[in-house]
Amino acid sequence: MLYGNESISHYTRSNITIWMLMAFQAGVLNMGGFMACHRFVSHVTGFATFFGYEYSLRNRAQAWGMLIVPLFFLFGAMVSGYLVDIRLKLHKKPKYYLAYAVIFILTLLATIGGWLGWFGEFGIPLEEDRLGYLLLILLCFTCGIQNGTITSVSRSVVRTTHLTGITTDLGIGLVRLFNKNILLKEHHELLENEQKATFMRLGIISMFVLGSVVGGFVFPVAQFWGFLIPAFTSGILLVSMIYFQIINPRKKHS
Repeated sequence: MLYGNESISHYTRSNITIWMLMAFQAGVLNMGGFMACHRFVSHVTGFATFFGYEYSLRNRAQAWGMLIVPLFFLFGAMVSGYLVDIRLKLHKKPKYYLAYAVIFILTLLATIGGWLGWFGEFGIPLEEDRLGYLLLILLCFTCGIQNGTITSVSRSVVRTTHLTGITTDLGIGLVRLFNKNILLKEHHELLENEQKATFMRLGIISMFVLGSVVGGFVFPVAQFWGFLIPAFTSGILLVSMIYFQIINPRKKHS
């Protein structure tokens, strides 16, 4: 279990496995949002672009809608900040189990709500069915909690809901490894950490892509029921966090 003050060298196999599972989960969520209402949900960049596009077409209502939805990504990150980041700063154990519990509940709501018709018809663009905004809000909020949790515990090294930052880090890390003979004398520890970080980044990127591929096959058939996949993965993480943080807590080693 990480407490937010470790270097890359302290990232254990179990921590990295959790992050890869969450990257897979984010890939599925992003594909689900795209197939359900033609919008990506695991990052904010696309919403800013859609705002500019809709505003230029004088579709002011849709433009402001595209700007309001990612605020729920922000709210999700804030919830994570209260459950994880603030507690880390106060040297208290972060409440990971509560963060995963919220994610689990929200993904279940996406499934059940879709089945009950809360979000309109699956696959209908937002321009034709405004109920899809409710699904976008729910999924953005979910991704905000997930991204905020991992960002806090990894000291802003790892992101699991989008690939821009981690791909940039991968590119820089690869150049460091390609020039390790030059850097070895003065930066031996840095290179050791970089090798581990490179494999971690490759794994996270691969798992996000895998989640997108799985979602691409599942959602056209299962529609809203496809959100049971992230509900299942977050449920696994919730049960593991309850076990390690409540049932059988381990003291932090000095």
